Amino acid sequence: MQKQADRVVQILKSKGLRVTPQRFAVYANLLERLDHPTADQILNDLNQDAPTSSQATVYLSLQTLRDAGLVREVLLEQGVCRYDANVEPHHHFRCRCCGKIEDIEWDAFEGLSFRKLRAGLKVDSYEITVNGVCDRCQH
Repeated sequence: MQKQADRVVQILKSKGLRVTPQRFAVYANLLERLDHPTADQILNDLNQDAPTSSQATVYLSLQTLRDAGLVREVLLEQGVCRYDANVEPHHHFRCRCCGKIEDIEWDAFEGLSFRKLRAGLKVDSYEITVNGVCDRCQH
């Protein structure tokens, strides 16, 4: 975790940002999770033992971490913004029964083509969300 803390300090400072305990707490929480939490879920986790973080602080920390390239926003369902510390290119699977979200490797899809897009559209990036039923919910 010390290497990660050093990386956070380096990136935040390189962006001219102050390194605060709140930013560390939010980022550390995200690094420990694979469930792509909402800001409110992060806030609840941080305040579980001793309420010290406000909703505004968590949102501002997430924005700062996103702007520094440490966190990405993931929009997998309408009106819900989730956060992911995995900023490498990847896709997502979302279970329609339990809501579990898991990462899918970037190269999991073969033969993806953009040839049939309307003329004039230029693709800069893309992300695939696969909806279905996870193995836990199938039983």
